[in-house]
Amino acid sequence: MTCPKCGAAMEAVVVNEVEVDRCTACKGIWFDSGEDEKVKGQARTIDIGKPNPKGGERAKIDCPRCKAPMISMVVLNQPHIRYESCTVCYGMFFDAGEFADAAEETLGDVWKRLRR
Repeated sequence: MTCPKCGAAMEAVVVNEVEVDRCTACKGIWFDSGEDEKVKGQARTIDIGKPNPKGGERAKIDCPRCKAPMISMVVLNQPHIRYESCTVCYGMFFDAGEFADAAEETLGDVWKRLRR
């Protein structure tokens, strides 16, 4: 499989008997449907890349599994975190740093949510 953002090869990373895919170059992470919830407690083990403030945005990103166009989504309680989601196979791609950030809701995130 190749990275939907930068086109580099993805490597398998096994955590808690769940195999996820991480880009060898940009360190983005691909989760097949439901895998993200199974490994959320190990986010820092999986998400080893440094966040890119620009997020490596591309105009069109296709799913690395089924090649369908992916859509941009935000994490429900942390709308500053954007990721790409496949509407066909329900896989998700997080840029480096995004999954670890999403897995740990901070006091600041709670405060922002309450102020809305």
